[in-house]
Amino acid sequence: MTIVLTHATDLVVELSRPHEMGKSPAGKRRIIPIVGGSATGPLLSGRILPIGADWQTVLAGGIADLDARYAIETEDGAVIEVISQGVRHASLDVNARIAGGEEVDPAEYYMRTSIRLETGHPSYDWVNRALFLATGGKVGSTVRLSVWRVD
Repeated sequence: MTIVLTHATDLVVELSRPHEMGKSPAGKRRIIPIVGGSATGPLLSGRILPIGADWQTVLAGGIADLDARYAIETEDGAVIEVISQGVRHASLDVNARIAGGEEVDPAEYYMRTSIRLETGHPSYDWVNRALFLATGGKVGSTVRLSVWRVD
């Protein structure tokens, strides 16, 4: 059986400043509020609502465990919950450049997420029945993701 990926949407997730929680038993923790953005693509378009956050845990070796939850409101009014969980890792130099707000080519580091979408809107019931994968990176105060449906 072959896995087929269909491009669903491109997300630009706008972030505000991180809230550093400090080092916990699990690792260095931070919460990064999500304050808006856009979804543009062949299957899903709309705006990212100014609700939600990315709860990150930075593990040994600079590996970031990503856990973002937010919502997209489609152009026709459906609200779709986004649960995006993944991993980002880079060299110490690249991590420092990203943390400093520099625009770093995503090819210089690894960032992948698995995404679940959920809605009660009948026109978008198909999102409840699929898994999604995303690749992307941090660009300034945004995260940009290319999202693909696993068919």
